[in-house]
Amino acid sequence: MAEILCSTGALLGKANNRDYRLLQKLAEQLQCDGYEFMMYSSWYQDWEVMADYLVGQGLHIPVVHCEKHIGEAVSRGEENPQDSAELAQAMEKFRVNCELARRIGARALVLHLWNGQISDQRFEYNLRIYPRLRDMANDYGLDLLVENVVCNQENPLKHLEQLAQAYPGVHFVWDTKMAAFHQEETLLYRQEYAWLWQQDHIRHYHVNDYAGGYKDWGRMKTLPLGEGHIDFDAFFQYIHRIGYKGSFTVEATAFGADGQVDVEMLNRCFERIRREFSRSASCLTP
Repeated sequence: MAEILCSTGALLGKANNRDYRLLQKLAEQLQCDGYEFMMYSSWYQDWEVMADYLVGQGLHIPVVHCEKHIGEAVSRGEENPQDSAELAQAMEKFRVNCELARRIGARALVLHLWNGQISDQRFEYNLRIYPRLRDMANDYGLDLLVENVVCNQENPLKHLEQLAQAYPGVHFVWDTKMAAFHQEETLLYRQEYAWLWQQDHIRHYHVNDYAGGYKDWGRMKTLPLGEGHIDFDAFFQYIHRIGYKGSFTVEATAFGADGQVDVEMLNRCFERIRREFSRSASCLTP
């Protein structure tokens, strides 16, 4: 049976002060198998206290999502190689993310290798720095997973191909919403992209819906399964066809302006994924 995780980013935001202590009560209500812990930039100062709290709660956190601005900082630092202070700072932040992940028992680390307004404008810098990030993660016993993050220049699948060509052992996390943003969600099922799973590149999936059009920047909200236009029947047919038995994370934003978390909505998402894996693969048409 697949492991179904909930992103803490779906639970904690500005509306509830990103209070990670809320996880104690929420964990009693959420019907997931564990969590993908999202690191925020405001937590660096007290990250060790936070790590001790999480360990004390006994939460199962097999995946940590790196603070999203690290890839952006890598791009800015590499722009001025004579002044590498920003790059050094990015590497130090990445080290803290690795240390946090190890302390709370994670085995995988999700990375936005490119991000922010810079996005993939300087992808060649991020491509060059990737092995340093990978090696550091490996030193902490972590599998580094590069996400198919949205781009403002090219498209994420092109960059995944570039990474795989340069570093054949690279591992990815595939996000359904990110793919749909670039109208790449169905490319995953085509034979010409079978290398993504045949060569064991995709190690994890983010399962989220999307209701916008091609590169529709105004509709970037991460939606629950069934509230956008992604064909999840086709997605799960693909999952069954390739025999994937790994982990999934639901990231659908579940809190409103009042900070209250819609637990029922998230539980419906978990149940949808769980139901797919309780069905016989023979009942699905590849």
